[in-house]
Amino acid sequence: MKRLLIITERFTPDLGGLASSATRLVTTLCQLGIEVDVVTWSRYLQPGEVLPPESLEIKPRVYRIGLYRHWDMTMPHTLNFLEWLHQTRGYDAVWGHYLFPSGFIATWFARLQGIVSTVSARGNDVDREMFPPGDFARLQWTLQNTNVITAVSADMARKIQLLSGRDDVLVLKNTVDTEIFSPWNEGFIEDNLRNSLGIAPDEVVLGFCGELREKKGQKFLLNALTTVRQQRPACLLIIGEVRASQESVLQLYASHQPEDAQRVIVTGHLSHPEKVAAYLRLCDVYLQPSLWEGMPNALLEAMACGCCCIASDAGGIPEIISHGENGFLLSRSQLHKLGKAVLECLGITLEEKNRVKQTARDRILTTHSITQEKQQLQTVIDRLMPNS
Repeated sequence: MKRLLIITERFTPDLGGLASSATRLVTTLCQLGIEVDVVTWSRYLQPGEVLPPESLEIKPRVYRIGLYRHWDMTMPHTLNFLEWLHQTRGYDAVWGHYLFPSGFIATWFARLQGIVSTVSARGNDVDREMFPPGDFARLQWTLQNTNVITAVSADMARKIQLLSGRDDVLVLKNTVDTEIFSPWNEGFIEDNLRNSLGIAPDEVVLGFCGELREKKGQKFLLNALTTVRQQRPACLLIIGEVRASQESVLQLYASHQPEDAQRVIVTGHLSHPEKVAAYLRLCDVYLQPSLWEGMPNALLEAMACGCCCIASDAGGIPEIISHGENGFLLSRSQLHKLGKAVLECLGITLEEKNRVKQTARDRILTTHSITQEKQQLQTVIDRLMPNS
């Protein structure tokens, strides 16, 4: 059995899309017969402290390392631990999930040990590292020196090709558990859920899922709520939480639009995907007005739940949504018109709305299901470790 070391900045029970994608990836790799160990960093341990797996019998083994204040201390310490772990376990390959820091340290460690590596570009890791204060040289070195590169969208693969000069980037799409994220309500009664959130029977529910922050188009969501509420009762349901650094934006909105701000409902972090799916089903329109993006899991999950979705054309989103067929696209230069787009969406016939919703779910079933991910991952493993 081949043994693979995965390095990721986040892993369950950490919050966010990076943790969920890393966890899903590891689960699928184990199903493919790969023995996987995970090394991840933690802010909840003392700097340099290593928390070993609770049980060596549980697969995968997950090792957590306490972060120092800066990467210039964290990285050398991590390398020391990786060297000991490799001597103990003997890995055939290293996988860095996200280009920095995980991808860089995975590639460097693999080169030091004479084994193969792969890096996974997931979201804004290319766009962010290209520009100050990102480290362009480290980004380029990582892309040029790893053995196999995967990108979450064709858009990101094209950028990586331009940066690295490589034409062998594999697209490894995000996927969704389409049994959990489905239009059918099992275990949650919609009316009870609406009542528990304080949503009035006549209110239109505008939805967003994830951690609300600037790159996700926070101000456009709030402005859209104001625009829609000028014509009909509506609320904005944030399925997740607001990044602490962005709470001042909500406070400013509340000072200017106090009545509208009262109709912003924040669920807080939800640890169970079944509950996330139940909240998504409440949404009359799901909104993803991102300024830059990889391939957002939340949008895929909303489409799998049969939501009517309006999204920006950032990153890989146009690879998911075909305008007017399975959702609606809005140019990043036109996001100030999001509220108008919502009103237009609410105005379409029930027959047209149902067609869009069904086509959205069909797209996810066809190209973003767990079955597709297994096939894609097997291709990556075959290229990384040909005799596995």
